[in-house]
Amino acid sequence: MSSSLRLERTPLSILNLASYPRGARPGDAFATTRRIAQHGERCGYHRFWLAEHHNLEGIASAATSVLIGNVAGATRRIRVGSGGIMLPNHAPLAIAEQFGTLESLYPGRIDLGLGRAPGGDFATMRALRAAGGSADDFPALIAELVDYLGPPHPHRRVRAIPGEGLEIPIWILGSSLYSAELAAELGRPYAFAAHFAPTHLLEALRLYRARFRPSAWFAAPHVMVAIPVVAAESDERAEYLATSLYQRFAGIVRGERGGTPPPVASLEKLWDPAVEATTRAMLKSLVVGGPQKIRRGLDATLEATGADELMISSELYDPNDTLRSYEIIARVAGRRIDDGEADPDFGRP
Repeated sequence: MSSSLRLERTPLSILNLASYPRGARPGDAFATTRRIAQHGERCGYHRFWLAEHHNLEGIASAATSVLIGNVAGATRRIRVGSGGIMLPNHAPLAIAEQFGTLESLYPGRIDLGLGRAPGGDFATMRALRAAGGSADDFPALIAELVDYLGPPHPHRRVRAIPGEGLEIPIWILGSSLYSAELAAELGRPYAFAAHFAPTHLLEALRLYRARFRPSAWFAAPHVMVAIPVVAAESDERAEYLATSLYQRFAGIVRGERGGTPPPVASLEKLWDPAVEATTRAMLKSLVVGGPQKIRRGLDATLEATGADELMISSELYDPNDTLRSYEIIARVAGRRIDDGEADPDFGRP
C-alpha cells in the first residue's frame, strides 16, 4: 500500500489536555475543548481523548470522566474517552461506575484508556493515592476493573451498576517497555505517548507486537501512536506557532509550569543549550509545517511505526490556530470536511 493511501485509510484522532493560555482560566479551557471536539467531529476525526493531569497550571483535565461526559454531550458521532485514566489514582469500582455511566448515556462511543503514571508531581501523587494505590499494583487494578465491567456473576458481592456487562473498549497507555509488555500480555490495544516521551517508541512497538497474546478482545496487536503536530497555511507560520509548544516543554524541563505561552519570533534567548537539547528530545516526534510538510511527516510516522491509528496533539496558544491546525491535518489526510456546520467563531482573532 502506498504511503498516501495508507494515511487516507488510517484513523486520525485527537488528544486533548484542556489546556489554556496564560491569563485564561479553566472554564475557558473547557469551552475550547468542546469547540475542538465539535470541530474534530466535523473534520472526520475518529476519537477524542482527554488526559488526566493534576496540580498543573495551564492544564484543566483533572476530573477526566466529567470532561468526557461534557464532550460526549456536545458531540454526536465521534468516540470520546480517556487518554488516559491514571488507574493507581482511583478505586477500580469508581472508574467502572463512572465509565459505565458514560457508556449508558452515550452507548457505543466511550473508550477507556488506562495508564499508571500519577499525572502530576510526587506531592500530588501522595494526595491522590492516600488509600495506598501504587504503580506496582497496575496489573491487579486492571484485572479488578475488568471484572467489574464483565458479565454479571451470581457470586459477586460488589457490582458496578452501571458498568457491569458493558462492552467498553479498554486500552493500555504508556511510553515504556513495561506498558508495551503488559498490553501484549493482556491482549489489549496499545497507545504509545510519543507526543511527549518518544524515546522508546519503536522498541516498545516491536516488543508489543512480538509478545502479543490473542485475547477475547483482540485477535491481533493494535497500535495507536500519539504525536504532536502543528499545521498552518505555510511552513513559516507553523514554525512560529510551534514556539509556544517549545516554550511549554522547556518550562517542564526547568520545573516551571504555567499556561500556554504566546508564540515568539525567536527561541534563542529563551533557553540554554542543555534545556534546548532535552526539549527537542521530548519533541522528537513533532511534525511542523504547511500542508505538504505535514503530509510528508505523517507518512513518515506511519512508515516508521506501522501504526494502526494516529492520535494528534495540537494545542496552541490561540484556539483558532488549534482549530485550523486540526482542519489542515484532516484535509491533508483526505478526510471529508463537513463545512455545512462551520464554527461561527472559527477564524476570528
